[in-house]
Amino acid sequence: MDFAAPPAVLAALHQRVDAGVFGYGQPWPSLEAAVIDHLAAEYGWRIERDWIVWLPGLVSGLNIACRAVDGDVLTATPIYPPFLSAPRLAGRPLRTVGLIQQHGRWQWDMAALEAATDAAVRLFLLCHPHNPVGRCWRREELAALADFAAAHDLVVCADEIHCGLILDPEQRHIPFATLSPEAARRSMTLLAPSKTFNIPGLGCALAVIPDPALRRRFCRAKEGIVPHINVLGLAACEAAYRDSGGWRRELIAYLAANRDRVAAAVAACPGVAMTPVEATYLAWIDVRGLGLANPAAHFEAHGLGLSDGADFAAPGWLRLNFGCPRSTLDEALRRFRAACHSVSDQASTRRRSADSAVARQAKSTK
Repeated sequence: MDFAAPPAVLAALHQRVDAGVFGYGQPWPSLEAAVIDHLAAEYGWRIERDWIVWLPGLVSGLNIACRAVDGDVLTATPIYPPFLSAPRLAGRPLRTVGLIQQHGRWQWDMAALEAATDAAVRLFLLCHPHNPVGRCWRREELAALADFAAAHDLVVCADEIHCGLILDPEQRHIPFATLSPEAARRSMTLLAPSKTFNIPGLGCALAVIPDPALRRRFCRAKEGIVPHINVLGLAACEAAYRDSGGWRRELIAYLAANRDRVAAAVAACPGVAMTPVEATYLAWIDVRGLGLANPAAHFEAHGLGLSDGADFAAPGWLRLNFGCPRSTLDEALRRFRAACHSVSDQASTRRRSADSAVARQAKSTK
């Protein structure tokens, strides 16, 4: 996002820098307590200290999970690009099933998931809340996935990095591992303060893995290739989870208003559409109606850099980040409207030219 990190995080970083020593770091008791207390307070999820595996980033966790579980990997598209690259980098076959839109909302296609799954599939990658479609999955949707995983004996690696960014006040994030003891046993939950508190460059994340055998497999897969977390990231993580709740509540209100601005702008433009964003600061926009060969390049030519849906396995879509000051967003939406209307203007010009050509041809034959 384009916002300064919380004051408590900045203060903790200043204090750590003033200490002047930047050696190797390990998590300390008050940091571990901050994580444990945060998960209990926000989600009613009571974890043990031993369940935590510290990581330098969530993408590292996705790649480690694919190395830790033998067999094919299953996920649903559109999806955050590392979900597509991590299995390949681990030498694991990847199977994908498309999410579907029903009643104006993205949903799981459970029949397609069943059809894509056999004994070779061992790992399911879950994005929760979902990047890029912005869904906050309901309990009944998660329960269906948990039943599916149990029926096929799948490990579920849940990327829950956007869990602190639920924009709808009536919604609540439900960690997959809290659904039942069985769901917890087969779960690896990836978390980080980076998205919610805007500190991704500090490189601090964690996996929560309740099952000891699965946790050992995960730890073995990262040995020798995954570095320790830097001390600034650890300090920022503690301050974010322990002392920045008020800042996050203000952020959510601001992002929700930004989300509504984006939705109104998209609704007013020809040839584009989006479903409601329940979580994250990302709008997933269908621009297929514009008929563009390269949508990302078209909008970039109008001064707007958007993530190309092709990278998410969804050509014809674009992802807009609205985690920015309102002045920036309003200018972005002005350029977005101009880019959309330029397509219809060009089409009108072509139609007028074609009509003129027909009229000239008709006149010449008289």
